[in-house]
Amino acid sequence: MGLVISIADVREAADRIRDHVHRTPILSSSWLDQDLAASIVFKCENFQKVGAFKARGACNAVFSLSDDAAARGVITHSSGNHAAALAWAAAARGIPSYVVMPRTAPKVKIEAVRSYGAEIRFCEQHERELTCSAWQSETGATLVHPFENPFVIAGQGTAVLELFEERPDLDVVIVPVGGGGLCSGSAITTRAMNPDAWILGAEPKAVDDAARSMATGIRQPRVENPETWGDGLLTGLGAPNFELMKTHGVRIVTVDEDAIVDAARFFLERMKIVVEPSGATVLAGLIAMRSEIQGKRVGAVISGGNTDFAWLARG
Repeated sequence: MGLVISIADVREAADRIRDHVHRTPILSSSWLDQDLAASIVFKCENFQKVGAFKARGACNAVFSLSDDAAARGVITHSSGNHAAALAWAAAARGIPSYVVMPRTAPKVKIEAVRSYGAEIRFCEQHERELTCSAWQSETGATLVHPFENPFVIAGQGTAVLELFEERPDLDVVIVPVGGGGLCSGSAITTRAMNPDAWILGAEPKAVDDAARSMATGIRQPRVENPETWGDGLLTGLGAPNFELMKTHGVRIVTVDEDAIVDAARFFLERMKIVVEPSGATVLAGLIAMRSEIQGKRVGAVISGGNTDFAWLARG
């Protein structure tokens, strides 16, 4: 399952969504730069519409639909951020949205989806796709997959496009990786903007299918019933996303739960911003690679800030 997506598609997405999403700020920490002996900037998608980068891809997909298709609504399955993003984008276009969510999704994300007017059905984590397919047959809505959709991938790539517009000399780009929508879109953009830059995906060790896939060259099955604070990264790596990541030379760094929580605490306590654990994986990954990034100019995408702060009770 291959998709041909180019920097032209990312630029087209940027034009399409410009009036609907935020151009998010870039922040840095002089203390962190000194500690890691690198120049690091964070693209703060935790300040994005719906609190996550997912607004970009969902918006691009929804506003790409024909009027006839849009009238039937959109449907997806998601643990939270994509669900909220699709519901928000659908509301912006004035069309119905239907969302399948696992019963274990954080309450804060469930409430966010409801607040944007989506109809929700709950299921077990492993039943998401089957439940979504059955509901789609009932409604006739267009499936907007959280990551295996070309418009979603191109839309996600716009975050790094903005990053390079402000920091064209980046040597390294790091983003979280779950299903691979952000990672594959960012890889397309990074390779076009600086062919020599490193492209890194940060992943919890508890959900290491992307690392295993890139190491073997064969897409590996997702981890069943993983335990991680990175709830936004539970999904297995998508097939087209994996192919794009291979094509553009993405490298995966895995991080443990303590490192993820410590990174989320750093953002909260030192930089005074709320970052969900999934987004904090990028900082945990940079710390794990401190010896390799010395002297580098690094751009890291903080994927979101939607959290119930349960991780604060850890250690």
